[in-house]
Amino acid sequence: MSEKRIYNFSPGPSMLPLEALEICSREMTNYQGSGMSVMEMSHRSKIFIQIFESTQNKLREMMSIPDNYKILFLQGGASTQFAMIPMNLMGLGKDNTADYAVTGYFAKKAAAEAKKYGQVNLAFNGEAESFARIPKQSELNLNPNASYFHLCTNNTIYGTLWDYIPETGNVPIVADMSSCILSEPVDVSKYGIIYAGAQKNMGPSGLTVVIIREDLVGKAFPFTPTMLDYETMVKNDSMYNTPTTYSIYVHGLVLDWLKSIGGLTGMQKINREKAKILYDALDESSMFVTTAEKASRSIMNVTFKTNSEELDAKFIKEATERNLCNLKGHRAVGGMRASIYNAMPVEGVVALAKFIKEFESKN
Repeated sequence: MSEKRIYNFSPGPSMLPLEALEICSREMTNYQGSGMSVMEMSHRSKIFIQIFESTQNKLREMMSIPDNYKILFLQGGASTQFAMIPMNLMGLGKDNTADYAVTGYFAKKAAAEAKKYGQVNLAFNGEAESFARIPKQSELNLNPNASYFHLCTNNTIYGTLWDYIPETGNVPIVADMSSCILSEPVDVSKYGIIYAGAQKNMGPSGLTVVIIREDLVGKAFPFTPTMLDYETMVKNDSMYNTPTTYSIYVHGLVLDWLKSIGGLTGMQKINREKAKILYDALDESSMFVTTAEKASRSIMNVTFKTNSEELDAKFIKEATERNLCNLKGHRAVGGMRASIYNAMPVEGVVALAKFIKEFESKN
């Protein structure tokens, strides 16, 4: 199976660990002797409840999630959380106000959605600088009476990463970690809510993971739809309606794979090695330039380009012919984007770095 696989640099849905996919293949039609696929099981059945609870426990252990946090397996992607968060938290502080750091496309979308439910204070807006960097603590215009402070920790499109946790006093931090969760250890206790779409580092699309501190549950506006109230999901352990059963099962397999390579500490070491290989190749080049400032570079999404759209297109075409696929950058940035999430092997990054050098020498 592995011999026919490409190096998939897609920003999401992204590649999954081959080891997890091979288990899926073996168990597709008959999960552990049950005579049926996980896709066919009732979410209320004893066998699926075991899968569900096991996956929750694996995630709690993997991320060292404190006991006063709930783990929710929801639907609707991170984009639904853009509305769910203000509906549930905007009323916590004075004047229904929240702070948002706008450091990229999805952070901007989240702030725009929040404006429907209260006042949004832009603690930082990097749009005038093409979202090329992350602000320093001293640059954040924080409101001490805000209900919460929202940030997107890794900006997939622009290739930037927050390398520190902002100091916000008593204001809880809400973090969209969709494209960097499980890539390195995180101190969960520093956040009020962590949320992520699963399709980058956690599993297939469809699953949305929310890690929420218990004291932030039960604060929703009265008009909040039942399905968008965190209290509904906590009371029903994410099963008010049918959850994304198969995605939860695959997420558990991904967590098993992570544990086998040393957990988040082991994963962090590998991810930093991959990023260094790729950034070194780009920094040594006189043809390619990175679009994110050095101090703000992501280790998950590497954005780069030449000075010519024609050369960029040629690079993408020839890379694809070498099974280095899905490297086209987002239209907002152009050029190339290599998403080197957890499941991308070091060999794939080495192959891309080698091709970068070969392409430059020939062109």
